[in-house]
Amino acid sequence: MSDVAALLPDPSPRLEAGFRAVHAQRMQGLDFVNAALEVEAVGFAPWEGRWLGIMVTPWCMNLTLVPRDPRAWQPLAIGAKRRYRFPAGEYDFVGARDDAVGEYQVCSLFSPVLEFADHETARLTAQHALAALMDSAHADPPPAPQSGAALAGLREAMAAPLSKRDFLRGRFPGGPGDGRG
Repeated sequence: MSDVAALLPDPSPRLEAGFRAVHAQRMQGLDFVNAALEVEAVGFAPWEGRWLGIMVTPWCMNLTLVPRDPRAWQPLAIGAKRRYRFPAGEYDFVGARDDAVGEYQVCSLFSPVLEFADHETARLTAQHALAALMDSAHADPPPAPQSGAALAGLREAMAAPLSKRDFLRGRFPGGPGDGRG
């Protein structure tokens, strides 16, 4: 059996069928369901041995991971969390399972999805969210390194006595307006 044959196919049709069944069986008439939205698997593509995309439903929009390469998939108990690193940063996913869908992991983007006036807007939001996830320009900047001299100066300023006048005027050691360091 070749490595390509071991890879699981695009899960979009299975996800859509499974979530449509959930919608029909359990979500009808609930206040948090947006009747303007449909169930759609948006942008599923291979990512590090998994399928990654966004599930848009009338009740939520979730980043979704599904097995692609069974050897790379790490099962996650229902409700348990795992953090994944993407170019835009680290995100927590929660384990889930459905009889029709199988095992998958989700990271909530919107829940509920009542702010969307129509399905096209929700789909466009999902597409932009996927693009942003893969763009390192959206990552939080790393913390600035502290030089040894700066840390020593801060320690010295913190050790200096603080007068009642400085305290009442908000002049704390090492802070703005501190004439001592």
